[in-house]
Amino acid sequence: MRAPATLAIWTSLALLGCRGPGTEPGPALPGFAPASGARQLRIEEGAARLLDPAATARHFAYLTEEPHPAGSERNRELAEYTRERFEAYGLEEVEILEYRVLLPWPREVRVEMLEPRSFVPSLKEDGYAADKDSFAAEVGPTFMGMSASGDVVADVVYAHSGNPEDYDWLESQGIDPAGKIALVRYSVPYSYRGFKAWEAERRGVRALLVYSDPMEDGYRRGEVFPDGPWGPASHIQRGAISYDFLVPGDPLTPGWASLPDAPRLPREEARSIPGIAAVPLSWRDARPILESLAGPVAPHAWQGGLPFPYHVGPGPARLRVRVAMDDAVRPIQVVTGRIRGRDEPDQWVLLGNHRDAWVYGAVDPSSGSASLLELARVLGALAREGHRPRRTLVFASWDAEEWHLTGSTEWGEHFADALAERAVAYLNVDSSTSGPDFEASAVASLAPLIESVARDVIDPDTRLSLLEAWRRRERDAGAGSPARGLVATELGSGSDYTVFLNRLGIPIVDMSFSGPYGVYHSQYDDHLWMTRFGDPGFRYMTAMVEVWARMALRLANADALPYDLERYAAAVGGFADSLAEAPGAERLDLAALRRALADWSRDARELQRALERSLAAGGDPPADRYAELNRTLLGLERELLIEAGLPGRPWFRHALYAPRYTYAALSLPGVREAAEEGDWARAERQLAVLVLRLEAVGERTRRALDQVP
Repeated sequence: MRAPATLAIWTSLALLGCRGPGTEPGPALPGFAPASGARQLRIEEGAARLLDPAATARHFAYLTEEPHPAGSERNRELAEYTRERFEAYGLEEVEILEYRVLLPWPREVRVEMLEPRSFVPSLKEDGYAADKDSFAAEVGPTFMGMSASGDVVADVVYAHSGNPEDYDWLESQGIDPAGKIALVRYSVPYSYRGFKAWEAERRGVRALLVYSDPMEDGYRRGEVFPDGPWGPASHIQRGAISYDFLVPGDPLTPGWASLPDAPRLPREEARSIPGIAAVPLSWRDARPILESLAGPVAPHAWQGGLPFPYHVGPGPARLRVRVAMDDAVRPIQVVTGRIRGRDEPDQWVLLGNHRDAWVYGAVDPSSGSASLLELARVLGALAREGHRPRRTLVFASWDAEEWHLTGSTEWGEHFADALAERAVAYLNVDSSTSGPDFEASAVASLAPLIESVARDVIDPDTRLSLLEAWRRRERDAGAGSPARGLVATELGSGSDYTVFLNRLGIPIVDMSFSGPYGVYHSQYDDHLWMTRFGDPGFRYMTAMVEVWARMALRLANADALPYDLERYAAAVGGFADSLAEAPGAERLDLAALRRALADWSRDARELQRALERSLAAGGDPPADRYAELNRTLLGLERELLIEAGLPGRPWFRHALYAPRYTYAALSLPGVREAAEEGDWARAERQLAVLVLRLEAVGERTRRALDQVP
């Protein structure tokens, strides 16, 4: 549908960086003196004038032309395309780095119901006349990445979302899942499919089937594809089941880069490789199995969107599940390029998105990849016009994210020493656009930076700033909506920021525009879906470029690195409050933690005020005015790393952040995991480690305070 004339005008103004109704003047830019801040805004406005939705659309069309899973020839071609675009846009030191990683493909995937009647799920998605891509032969077989090979015949149990409490309920009813085939569903709130596999394997389940219920992402939510954004009956959510909540990256090279000559673990020693066969199903293929189950009626919360009561079994549905994987090591390609900084080239602002998709990947990840390429074009043009950033911008197109967060992890491990010395922040965009609602999560020190950018970018639909559009959505959600800020500061996993935050101690931002999206990881996540439902006109995909560009340039050009440590300390105080309210927390002595936080909060507040005074009074600071302070601030996040890592999963080293096995956020993870397991001696030891890390952060904050000019 063509935008009304007035909306089209305001959309054009948004893409030109102009302010529309509902925007606000706002305070000075974080980290900038007034003169340099004014110059920065002029540079950003120049970047906004260069934005071109047509250029974004051209990239997007090429990226989504064919399926391009990790390890495929097409994904290698897209690596070459990305390299060529980076070079054409003036990026420097452009290169393709190849890693060799465990990336099995299926030789055979088959599911067959043997009893009470014969039925063979198609494991295919329907074609639609309106969508040529839905008929493409090269979509390939439907499978779960990193499924074990197996040939299993067993009765079926329905285990709801496949979470521990679901199996506990089955066992309370006298139903033992061991030796069975478990049928589970994708769920809201999200529970990572790899955790479903982990729990099934732990319970002795012999094979796992994961289906998409229409209650979550199908017709119970609204119109389905090709008439609406939700998933049709045959849509299948593919995905990997790697245990990357234990060790991300190539399973055979945990903690070091999977270069061609790298040593590799034997498969049996790799902790992140599942030992269970798993297959994804559409709800159309799952329905005959669900209808064939007897046994107790499932609890009300387990009932789904299909028009019959769900039973849990076991049986009489009896299935054969056969999966044969080739267990191959395959090459993947990471593409990087730089815009070298003019004053502090050895400080890096990292900008990344993954390129590999399960099929076409229109939302995930090609919307982000198109935004990344347009970002490179715009910032490259700025540099050629003489607006080279103070610090170096590093652009990265990752590969094999969909398997084990692989390309980013291998690159991070490859360049860990340089990143520890140089990385300012990592700005991640996985899927840039599935709708109009801006969302961001970040280390709390970067939350004010994100808010300042959201204040200065116009929402293409509402004509308000992104910040005010978000406030309106929160108000419209009603009084019962939980109070929260624009930026979520509790961080889990599931995207390429994981290695940078959890292993290397680099501040991160993860951001997207979201909306109704029921075709995740299916073949319907394609060009037609995006142009009809996700982002007609490529306005939000291009708006993401503006958000990304402004954020990158503010980090790259700030006089003083814009880390708000007062905000960070307050957020960690909230983590401590939550810990104190957890069951059994009265067994922990939190006094030392409270003292360390109080000291850090005081020093962070003093640093923030001193820096604001210094910047306000500094005129137009010379490039080296804050150099010593910036070097100190650069290492602050690294102080939160635990050298030995977390107990049981030492790859994860951050004292404040780790993912749960579901990918959900887990704050103060060493203490919380021990407390939740009832291991109070370990919890006390981890609490002492946490206090030491916070004291080190406080000491560095005091050093920074002494360095404010």
